[in-house]
Amino acid sequence: MTSSENGPQTLLAVEEQVTVHKRGQVTGTVRARTVNHEHIQPVEAELTVETLEVERVPVGRFVDHPIPDRQDGDTTIISVIEEVATIEVRLKLVEEVRITRRTTSRKMTDRITVRRQEVIVEQDPTPDDPVDDPAERPA
Repeated sequence: MTSSENGPQTLLAVEEQVTVHKRGQVTGTVRARTVNHEHIQPVEAELTVETLEVERVPVGRFVDHPIPDRQDGDTTIISVIEEVATIEVRLKLVEEVRITRRTTSRKMTDRITVRRQEVIVEQDPTPDDPVDDPAERPA
């Protein structure tokens, strides 16, 4: 500080300033890859097969009216009629067609190919890491 007895006084002031900057830096990288594996796996399944048997049963009797289709267990019965000319018209049951459902099961064994993927992640060395060169090692 400088001063004179009656004159103005001068003060020196110092100011410090800080500036912060950011910069991006790669610290490491990774690689990811997939590996496919296949193996044969046996599978077993229950298969169901349905077949129909058709049986024609002659009846040959007269009826008063048409007989509706009906169900007897696994058998569907369809009545077939015809008109017969006589002095009067009557219905004659000619035959019944019986359709029976048969269900059988059997085991089925087969081999199928199943696939599974695996991901392998490997880390690359960072750009600042020293390279492990055998020529640079001390003897």
